[in-house]
Amino acid sequence: MTKNRVLAVSQVWLVAFATAVCLFDGLPSVYASPFGSAPHGTVTVDGVTVPDIGPLPTSIPAPSTNLNYKAKIELGKQLYFDGRLSKNGAISCAFCHNPGTGFADPRQTSIGIDGGVGGRQSPTVYNTAFNHLQFWDGRARSLEEQAIGPIQNPIEMGETHENVVKKLGKIKGYQQQFRAVFGTEVNLQGIAEAIAAYERTVISTNSAFDKYVAGDVKAMDESAVRGMALFKGKARCILCHSGPNFTDNQFHNLGVPQVGPLKEDLGRYYVTKAEKDKGAFKTPTLRSIVETAPYMHDGAFKTLDEVVAFLNSGGSQNSNLSSQVKPLGLTPDEQSDVVEFLKSLTGEPIKFEMPKLPK
Repeated sequence: MTKNRVLAVSQVWLVAFATAVCLFDGLPSVYASPFGSAPHGTVTVDGVTVPDIGPLPTSIPAPSTNLNYKAKIELGKQLYFDGRLSKNGAISCAFCHNPGTGFADPRQTSIGIDGGVGGRQSPTVYNTAFNHLQFWDGRARSLEEQAIGPIQNPIEMGETHENVVKKLGKIKGYQQQFRAVFGTEVNLQGIAEAIAAYERTVISTNSAFDKYVAGDVKAMDESAVRGMALFKGKARCILCHSGPNFTDNQFHNLGVPQVGPLKEDLGRYYVTKAEKDKGAFKTPTLRSIVETAPYMHDGAFKTLDEVVAFLNSGGSQNSNLSSQVKPLGLTPDEQSDVVEFLKSLTGEPIKFEMPKLPK
């Protein structure tokens, strides 16, 4: 089981979302939804047509090479919470993607092995099943590929893929589960597939917004309803946060101030080497956004009020600022209404129990 197979799985997953792989700036005013044809219609703002927001699909996307089932999900959950994936035995996936804080990290930027400080804020695991690219810069082409990336990152888990397979392969509980789930000994591909299978169960849905659009007119208060209208109109939020998962899964330069430990972070440019991608980062989902503070790739803003105020001002000017970012002219009351709408996107609580790690 090699890295090449992980990449092959990634390519299958990428093909499934091929219609979504386009960059918003400079493209025609109608672009493909990662959910196929927009199930909830479209919205046009300033001549740009995007998929409307609405309830999530009832089925969760998964590649044909890694179908979810109970035993695999349970194995992935154990691996997700197991610090033994790291060099010092203390840093698990959950260390930076904590269920108690929206499967994200409440720190401005994340801390890894031996107290090393990362340059970016850990994004939420919520609804990553609907993302066709992973990480802020989109360098991973699937959840399988993303799952094993931090293991060998010297600032995050500081381990090697070879050594983590050796360590877990000596644990009887993992030996038994890998044979039952995959019919193999412990291997890197199985680790990737199991963690990804678990992460695809971390879904934020059935929010007040979902109930409102399903017909429960009392699910959102008047402020949130006004905020929804602004979101889809004057506030222009839907130009990037479109579709049922409230993200176009694309990359944009908003002029976010670089306040983390890095002097400069060029984002998507590190992956594509395209000049237009300098300072561009992936649009995050807004579902359960109130749980996942702080915000932006470097945790620049502590509150949603700060985020809305920043975007209302037109961001920070730079040579690669997205053409979609401009002063909005929202009043203080309108900004508050937008924030109230964002609060309405909080999904129902996920029932959760810590797994018992094998010995």
